[in-house]
Amino acid sequence: SNFLFGVILSKKGLPIQIIEHVDTSAESLVVSLAEKGCVDLEYMSKLTNLSEEKIKEDLIGVIFPNPEKFDNNDKVVYETADEYLSGNIREKLSLAKEIAEINPIYKQNVIALEQAMPKPLNATEIDVRLGSTWIEPKFVEQFIYELLDTPLFYKNVTGTDKKSIEVYFSKFTAEWRITNKSLDKTNIKATSTYGTKYKNAYQLIEDCLNFRDTKVWDMKIDENGKEIRVLNKNATTIVQEKQKEIKQKFKDWIFKDAERRNYLVNKYNILFNSTKAREYDGSHINFVGMNREIELRPHQKNAIAHALYGKNTLFAHEVGAGKTFEIIATAMEGKRLGLHNKSLIAVPNHLTEQMGDDFIELYPNANILVATKKDFEKNNRQKLFAKIATGDYDAVIIGHSQIEKIPISVERQERLMKEQINEIVAGIKDLKESNAERFQVKQMEKLKKSLEVRLTKLLDTPKDDIVTFEELGIDKLFVDEAHLYKNLFLQTKMQNVSGISTNANVKKTQDLYMKCRYLDEITGGKGIVFATGTPYASPYQH
Repeated sequence: SNFLFGVILSKKGLPIQIIEHVDTSAESLVVSLAEKGCVDLEYMSKLTNLSEEKIKEDLIGVIFPNPEKFDNNDKVVYETADEYLSGNIREKLSLAKEIAEINPIYKQNVIALEQAMPKPLNATEIDVRLGSTWIEPKFVEQFIYELLDTPLFYKNVTGTDKKSIEVYFSKFTAEWRITNKSLDKTNIKATSTYGTKYKNAYQLIEDCLNFRDTKVWDMKIDENGKEIRVLNKNATTIVQEKQKEIKQKFKDWIFKDAERRNYLVNKYNILFNSTKAREYDGSHINFVGMNREIELRPHQKNAIAHALYGKNTLFAHEVGAGKTFEIIATAMEGKRLGLHNKSLIAVPNHLTEQMGDDFIELYPNANILVATKKDFEKNNRQKLFAKIATGDYDAVIIGHSQIEKIPISVERQERLMKEQINEIVAGIKDLKESNAERFQVKQMEKLKKSLEVRLTKLLDTPKDDIVTFEELGIDKLFVDEAHLYKNLFLQTKMQNVSGISTNANVKKTQDLYMKCRYLDEITGGKGIVFATGTPYASPYQH
């Protein structure tokens, strides 16, 4: 192929080659992705002297019009095959079929999407557990009635027929509940076959639904005369064996009926087997301005492509795989392509200068600001914030503890706290309507009160005339060693899960969460990159 190059000089006099002409549509696509970060048909037309229609014709099956995206001139946006033929294929196919009836250019989309659709799974390939939240309560209820021969109705105090047991599921807390668990006392299947004298089958099934291993406790008096709970190991072993039996019975039952099986298999495929992950290829990226003596490895280039062209990204490579250079190259290439303007890189405090050194090693001409501990002293902080806000930096590097000192605006904090409170209020209402256990409601009410106290304190605090995070001009945030921020509050029915916090007052994590929410708003979910060599904590690690 013939590439016509123009040559300009960088700040240090190093030649940078700019491609001005290529011969083929395929070559123009490579250049467009490298220089524009997208399929830019107008730019590709100038490179080749071919019409946009000719380029579209040449690249059928390589690029696709996306009927959901339009540019500033209301022209449909074209995407590469790896981008368009990924994500929720089922939704894209449904839309493409509908539009193809009106506009024939989308017929090629339909054919390609049908070929990209994940192969439907059958019942033998689907593992269903008792407690899977995509299974409707009506099926769990049906299983209980059939397994335990539960009587359909009972007479309440008014003599009215009432359904013996009912199964409820709370979408807010993901909590399952079975009503009238102690009603069926004379049923041998409930009290002996699948239950014990300590816990009947309905109680065990409810624990199974909520992924809880049932435990039996005895009340005893200690040497101080205080009543304490002591685990009954033998009884606990027995009830947990009953739980295992019940779980297996459910697996044997769930797909036994043909009509139920067809319905659930179809639902599972729609919910969980419609998505195709995008495979990112960074081999075409030019990395203009990078030190030519350093060659990034293929997995690094692909990771950078993911961060440039995808949405919020996690670099979860093992230690030594080159996450630092991935962060730096993403920041620089993203700015060159116009995908973002100013990057903020947060690293552990002791690594700020090292990150700065690595940055200059990879990009000698980069204009970066490395904040020091002295910069964040009270007397210097405002001056630093002003430098960040007004400076045309390629990237700003700060320590983890420093990012907390850059405040989010009070207005945004107030709005986010009110959203959290409203979610909790909705959850409390949901719990009460499903007659949940009192302790669950009390826990949620305690959390609500805690957030309300924090909100009141926030609103009563005098407003300082200080630059806020929103005013810094940051539109790309990189957080290295992101696992240090794992303890964000989470409302869950799970018990004693290592690494999951139910404390809403984890200050540094909550602060970062609010900043991420802000970046999601202004970038459409494309402004955040986390990097860590330990993306999750194993329960076997201590």
